Amino acid sequence: MNAQPTIFIVDDDAAVRTALSMLLKSAGYTFAAFASAEDFLAACNTECHGCVILDVSMPGMDGPALQQELQRRGVRLPLIFLTGYGDIAMTVRTIKAGAVDFLTKPVDSDILLNRVQEALERDAQLRGQAFDFQSIASRLAALTNREQEIMALVVNGYTSKEIAQHFAISFRTVEAYRARIMLKTGARSLPELTRMAVSASKLN
Repeated sequence: MNAQPTIFIVDDDAAVRTALSMLLKSAGYTFAAFASAEDFLAACNTECHGCVILDVSMPGMDGPALQQELQRRGVRLPLIFLTGYGDIAMTVRTIKAGAVDFLTKPVDSDILLNRVQEALERDAQLRGQAFDFQSIASRLAALTNREQEIMALVVNGYTSKEIAQHFAISFRTVEAYRARIMLKTGARSLPELTRMAVSASKLN
C-alpha cells in the first residue's frame, strides 16, 4: 500500500490530464494520470487508496462503466466525475452508486480541490472501517467451533443456564467458555461482543 493517497486522473483528453496534473501538483497532491479506463484498471487494485477524477465519456469503457467495474472488483476508491455536458439522469445514477460529485467542464479549480479533499476523507473513513472489520474477523476466527456456537447463543440473549442445557454441559463449563470468548475477542462487555458479531456478519 502506498504511504500516502494518490489522486488518479482518468481522461482521454491529454490537455485535461495536463491541466489537472498541474493543479494537483500545485496543491501538493500525489497523482497519476491515465488516458483510458482500461489503462487505469491495469494499474489499480484493492490496495490503491486516494480517489479518482474520472471523465464520463471516453472511447472504450466510459466513466459509469468503470465505476461499475471497480465496484465489481471491490475497489472502493471515491470517484469525482467530470463531463463536458450536464446529464441529470446520469448524475443521479453515479451519485447513487457512490460518486462524490458530478462536475461540468471547465471545472472551477477551488471546487475541484474541495471535492478532492472530501473524497480523500471518505477514502480514509472507508479504509478505517475495513481495517476494523478485518480486525474483528481475525479475532472471531480465533474462536473454536464450540466457542463460536456459544457466542452465537450469548449474543442472542441466551443465559448460561440455557446454554448449558442446550449443549448438555455444566453451568461452570459455559461460564469458562464465555470467559475465553471475551478474552479472545477482546470484548469488554456483552453489548460490545454483540456489536462485533453484527460487524462480522456484514462481511459474510
